[in-house]
Amino acid sequence: GLTRAWGRMLKARVKQLQATSVPEVTLTKVELAPLQEVVAPREREESPSRTSSWVEKLKREARIQQLKVEQVSPIIASELALEAKVKNKAQGKVKGKGKKSPKTKTSHAGSPNIHVHGKPTGAAGKEAVTAPGRRVLDNKESSQFKILQQTIQSNLECFAFLQQPEEAERLLLMYHRSAKRKVLNVSAYNIVMRSWARKGRLQRINYLFSMLESAGLQPNLDSYAAALECLGRNPFCTKSIRRYLQQLQHDGFHVDELFQKCLFEEDEKEKVLKAVRMVHPNYQLPPAPSPQTCSSSLLQDFYSRMVPYPKLDFSVQELQECFQKQLELEMNNTITIESVESSKPLTPQAIKAVKLRERWGCRSAGKQEQSSPQDLWEVYNELYPYLCLMPGEEYVDPLCLPLSQVLNTLSPQGESLSVLAKELGTKVYNRYITRRKLCSGQLEKLRVVYGGYIQLLAKDGQVGPAKYLPREYWEKLVAEAGFGPSLDLKNCSWSYMLLMRLGMHMLELLVQAVKMPRNILSPRLEPRLIPALYHIYSFRSSSQIGLIKPHPIFCQIMSDAAETTLTFNSSAIPMLCPPVPWTSPHFGAFFLNDTNLMRFVDGAIQHQLLLEQCPLVNLHPVLDALNQLGNCAWKINQPVLDIIISIFNDKGNEKLDIPPPMSEAPKPPALPGNLSALDKAQRHELLLCKKKAAEMHSLRVDALYKLSIANYVRDRVFWFPHNMDFRGRTYPCPPYFNHLGNDVIRAILLFAEGRPLGPKGLDWLKIHLINLTGLKKKNPLQERLEYANEIMEEILDSADHPLTGRKWWMNTDEPWQALACCMEITKASRSPDPAAYISHFPIHQDGSCNGLQHYAALGRDLIGAISVNLMPCDVPQDVYSAVAQQVEEFRRKDAEHGVKIAQVLQGFISRKVVKQTVMTVVYGVTRYGGRLQMEKRLKEIDDFPEEYLWEASHYLVKQVFNSIKEMFSATRDIQNWLTESAKLIAQSGQTVEWVTPLGLPIVQPYYLSQLLLSPALCCRKPDTVKQKNAFPPNFIHSLDSTHMMLTALHCLRQGLTFVSVHDCYWTHAVTVDVMNQVCRQQFVALHSEKILQDLSKFMLEKYCRYSLSPCPGLLCCRCCTWVGRAKSCSHVHFLSFWFIQL
Repeated sequence: GLTRAWGRMLKARVKQLQATSVPEVTLTKVELAPLQEVVAPREREESPSRTSSWVEKLKREARIQQLKVEQVSPIIASELALEAKVKNKAQGKVKGKGKKSPKTKTSHAGSPNIHVHGKPTGAAGKEAVTAPGRRVLDNKESSQFKILQQTIQSNLECFAFLQQPEEAERLLLMYHRSAKRKVLNVSAYNIVMRSWARKGRLQRINYLFSMLESAGLQPNLDSYAAALECLGRNPFCTKSIRRYLQQLQHDGFHVDELFQKCLFEEDEKEKVLKAVRMVHPNYQLPPAPSPQTCSSSLLQDFYSRMVPYPKLDFSVQELQECFQKQLELEMNNTITIESVESSKPLTPQAIKAVKLRERWGCRSAGKQEQSSPQDLWEVYNELYPYLCLMPGEEYVDPLCLPLSQVLNTLSPQGESLSVLAKELGTKVYNRYITRRKLCSGQLEKLRVVYGGYIQLLAKDGQVGPAKYLPREYWEKLVAEAGFGPSLDLKNCSWSYMLLMRLGMHMLELLVQAVKMPRNILSPRLEPRLIPALYHIYSFRSSSQIGLIKPHPIFCQIMSDAAETTLTFNSSAIPMLCPPVPWTSPHFGAFFLNDTNLMRFVDGAIQHQLLLEQCPLVNLHPVLDALNQLGNCAWKINQPVLDIIISIFNDKGNEKLDIPPPMSEAPKPPALPGNLSALDKAQRHELLLCKKKAAEMHSLRVDALYKLSIANYVRDRVFWFPHNMDFRGRTYPCPPYFNHLGNDVIRAILLFAEGRPLGPKGLDWLKIHLINLTGLKKKNPLQERLEYANEIMEEILDSADHPLTGRKWWMNTDEPWQALACCMEITKASRSPDPAAYISHFPIHQDGSCNGLQHYAALGRDLIGAISVNLMPCDVPQDVYSAVAQQVEEFRRKDAEHGVKIAQVLQGFISRKVVKQTVMTVVYGVTRYGGRLQMEKRLKEIDDFPEEYLWEASHYLVKQVFNSIKEMFSATRDIQNWLTESAKLIAQSGQTVEWVTPLGLPIVQPYYLSQLLLSPALCCRKPDTVKQKNAFPPNFIHSLDSTHMMLTALHCLRQGLTFVSVHDCYWTHAVTVDVMNQVCRQQFVALHSEKILQDLSKFMLEKYCRYSLSPCPGLLCCRCCTWVGRAKSCSHVHFLSFWFIQL
């Protein structure tokens, strides 16, 4: 498996280093499952230097990596098979002790022995693995325990999907009869019950109920639903039905709960109802539960004052057609679109290359299909059920995506092995989910429900007199649909390690299939096939990673056979119809593609568990805000897109943020035959060339993807479904092309809905343009408007002649958005009635150092509030300039007292120098990080003496921190309180959690890397440093997200179009004033809550339930300063925090 592959890679690397010690090597051929290694040409940049420390490090990490994953095997099938083999071997040893096991393999000198199946040998291995294994089984709250449960259930689900209940029960029995029974929960037994219920095998159901009892587990509603479904398929089992119904009631359940709380597939619900009616003929399905209303004080007015939901400018028929197109797209899983990159003329060599590439797909298919199930079980026994879920071609299709996309854009430096493996494993999982939804009958029910949902959105839709939000209306339609499968699948997610192992198997097929003639570019060479891809092991910043690297000949082939199409996952493309509204943490966004409500780090499950434990009514505000953001329709600004594509295909323009092609990359210097002859300067120059080429390749491919997707939807209306990160910050689900992109992407996006500019709309367009230029930041809005009127000639020239005129727009901070705005102003000003001009252009309103705004409001800092525009002022305040002025005042005084560095800095302190540090102070930047920021800014000043860089940056960061402390007196106190609290919580072995004012539960996912821990430790420990440093910025981010969601919901009530890029809010020009008013009202409402007091109360209840001692200090929630027991404060409200005694 993957663990054994990594172990052998490390050992191969050790052997190479012992021989040559080069910075990057290609692995020799070793027996590797699941990835075959092949020999690649030796890299030219090899170094003759030896580094014995790397050898020792690799030996140590190989052993740690082996033991780490063996603590909890992620794949049950292999683990159980190995247990059986071990028992057989033990019996064999009794009969003949002299026989040596052929299953062990001796590693390189100095390395421990490793069993080829991943089991440690000898007493040391047993001692290292068995003890942690027991700890995992005993600690039911550990992540490892839950991941193991998840893996067991995913194996059982696979056998159930394959309609192999015998295999599922056999696997369950192996665990049930072993010491690992503790890992099994009721859900594992229920999966097997459902599998037998579909076949009507009542005896097996009865046996599984007895197994539950022997395991000390109580049947739950799903257990009884499976039993009744089975009985519903057997017409003469009335006595058994009565017995199960009596037992159900005895366990504290009611029959109605079966239909209210259980999830069903196919005809399961009908069969359960049929069984119930055999005993109670007059039984009727319970009515849908009355909807619950969020009790948050921030939204009482919102949920109590219902208004009709805004309509889209689409008819029911048009939305039905859009729905059908989106459904077809998702059923195909992938989509192939035209690339915007101009194609090269096909030379004979290019035609050869294209034919070769076409053969690779066929070879990949053959590799998968030529393996029989028995072969798969013998070689990949742990993956066997996952490789049987779909026909062979379903597994080959994901390989065609790397062939047409990843490999076409593969950097000569290689692509991360783990990234490719995770991507391929996820593609297989997505195809499985799609097939499962189709087989369960979800699709047909989805058609019916979405057909009704369209009535709420379409301009000619009929929803009756009642008023609903999208979430509420969808829930109503699902309840009315009655029978059929549930739209929310039972949890069937696959673990991160499983996805990786499956992806490694797919990569093995790819590496084996993609071969090329050695003489394709040089006929003089021997005509034999050689691998086009190699698996190498390389060092990156003191750590080693696996890479898939192309052969140099392969790179030339891909360059000659430039692909004119690009293939993407269907979830990477904006939706062609309004998204499914989020109704729970498991359901929303796409129709068939599996999407998480909350994004999380690979392998982290705490966020999902928190969301599942949270009462659904508490999540309603968050779900409704995400639905509001996702229901905004978009279209493409075609004139701007065409200009961008023309520059993209004309060597790009780095000044305009259009990446140039690789042909413009700097050429490396001529190299001598012996690389050891290079001096230090030449090596540095070579390294810089490689780094620049890699950056250019990455930026070019990124721009190619985004522009190609934009070109694909240029004549369509589209939508961006949203989800969020663990702090509650919202993001569009499509990863490449969305409004969170850079200046280029934002410039080509327009609202699909147009609105008249109104009396002040044109003025707001002009003010927005000046904001995009970066000019007049300190001037009032009226002066910015006057300046825009003064330069109207430049604006009109930019719009009329963007590439041939005076090009004023190119010298602005955001040139492409400025150009798009110039075009909109030109159209509006030339229209007969500018106020009646229909504008689709989004106007942005950005926060003034948003993090400091929240800190100033939390701490009630008057001076700080003025500097970040929280108080009324005649002119806009600029906190960066204010800090720069304060630092200059400190410098002047020090210079007068003879401080040398203060005298050197005269004339060099500016807004630009301090801005980044001021901006990141709120996000927890340290003095060390701030000093590096200052040094970077000073380096950009040509006249600043280099010999004073360190001393000057050290002096400046100190003065910036002092200035902020003086201006924002409470900010540092609040940060210190949050940091110290998080430190104590993490040191107690727990992660930091809190709940936002909107009721969203949050947990910080920072743990110590297990590679750094002893293999005997089975529980992940919180990373104290990350937990304490990240808590202040993450807490502020969660407040920022809360404010955005409140603004989104209240803008909905006002009938506004609203989207956001975190703290930057977008709307039509005619509604800017209304949005600004709502934004301010919700900020005041948010900070009128007892935010710090509620946080302290939550932490007291969660973390301080045991032996506690009170802290001698109190935190005043008005002035946010620490007050000792004997001291007093002028404010009356105090907030105490009790610290955990460690």
